[in-house]
Amino acid sequence: MNRSASRSLEHSPVFSWHRTHGGLIFTSGHAAVDIDDYRRVRGGFEDEVRLTLENLRRTLERAGSSLDNVLKVTAYLVDMGQYPAFNRVYAGFFPGEAPPARTCVEVRRLPYDFQVEIEAVAHT
Repeated sequence: MNRSASRSLEHSPVFSWHRTHGGLIFTSGHAAVDIDDYRRVRGGFEDEVRLTLENLRRTLERAGSSLDNVLKVTAYLVDMGQYPAFNRVYAGFFPGEAPPARTCVEVRRLPYDFQVEIEAVAHT
């Protein structure tokens, strides 16, 4: 990923990275952002998916959970033609016979021209 080509987002998030209720963790949509300084990280599609899933992992760990506890994932892609590439990266984060339930949706555009946004529901 080309961190030198990153740019700051216009504002800090107006949301929580996650909320917990009844033993479940609900995350906000994650994207290719350096979540320490809110900088958009540029890179190819697979780089963006990888950083997005790393951010999701980090949020879940801070909430007392992990990717192993993810029950449901919703992924938003701006180009469903990238679906095979998405699956290649995704499989590295959710290996095994029983990955989380998942929905992938093609959208016209995402904030800051992200190519992918991912949210999840996990248990503690």
